[in-house]
Amino acid sequence: MSIKEVKKPLTYREQANLLISRGCDVGDEDVAVKILEQINYYRLTAYFLPFKNADDTYKQGTNLQTVYQMHEFDRELSYLLFGAVVSLELKLRAQLAYHHAHKYGALGYTDEGNFNKRVHKHDKFLETLTTCVEHNAKHLFVKHHKKVYGGKFPLCVMVELFTLGNLSFFYSDMKWVDKKVIAKQYNTSPQNLSSWFMCLTNLRNNCAHYSRLYNNTFAAIPATPSDFAYTLGRSVFDYILVLKFLSVSNPDWNNSFVVQLEALIEKYQDYIDLAHLGFPQNWLELLKSIPCTTTTAALAHTATEDNRIETAEIT
Repeated sequence: MSIKEVKKPLTYREQANLLISRGCDVGDEDVAVKILEQINYYRLTAYFLPFKNADDTYKQGTNLQTVYQMHEFDRELSYLLFGAVVSLELKLRAQLAYHHAHKYGALGYTDEGNFNKRVHKHDKFLETLTTCVEHNAKHLFVKHHKKVYGGKFPLCVMVELFTLGNLSFFYSDMKWVDKKVIAKQYNTSPQNLSSWFMCLTNLRNNCAHYSRLYNNTFAAIPATPSDFAYTLGRSVFDYILVLKFLSVSNPDWNNSFVVQLEALIEKYQDYIDLAHLGFPQNWLELLKSIPCTTTTAALAHTATEDNRIETAEIT
């Protein structure tokens, strides 16, 4: 296959004309140019995918205003999801720092013996800690701990330097007995919680970097609680369900997040197809029902299973 020449940049007017040549009704060209001034052409064309023919032309009836409104819905959905993720992230920082530090001490996280030896790579973890400090070296509290405490950071401070991905790996590397304590607060198992924290990281990164949600999927499939009457996949809706599971103790879930999501969908209902986000017909029922509380059988492993896992950690 021969290497093609990189395409030359087009003016906003030329971009509008290119859309027209491919069968898109752009309406008022001056308005089209203003839209293209706000949104990068390459980014916007990704929202044309549901309307695209095999020959790169667009299906009859495709218009720029519809695609623009799809983009705006995606942008507002991203803001909504990001806000929910941040709230959960803050809670996770507090939970992990409080439990681990009170059990092992403020600097207990620097001792590899306080993690699951089967999965924890301590040398790599120490490198991560160093990187976190270096990347935040200009913060006053980092300078303070370097000067006053010789560069020693209690866990309650260090977790504020962690990315959500770092927090997710920290939880996954904890001893089984410690992971159970945290998982109990979400009424689920450590396996489920590890999966959900990883998916939370993926969702956060997507929203933080303005990546497209509409007509897109994620790489990882979240764990499905054993008593939940729906099997999770890779869609945006499946990741919204993860937010629900992690919000089990949030009494405002139905009256806050779900209400905002309903309002957003209603606002753009003439322009979007929820199937492109993986929403099933009963999506509202799945979201508004009482937050998933895993059954006792699913929550607690048998003593034999717990002993097997915990014994494996120390052998």
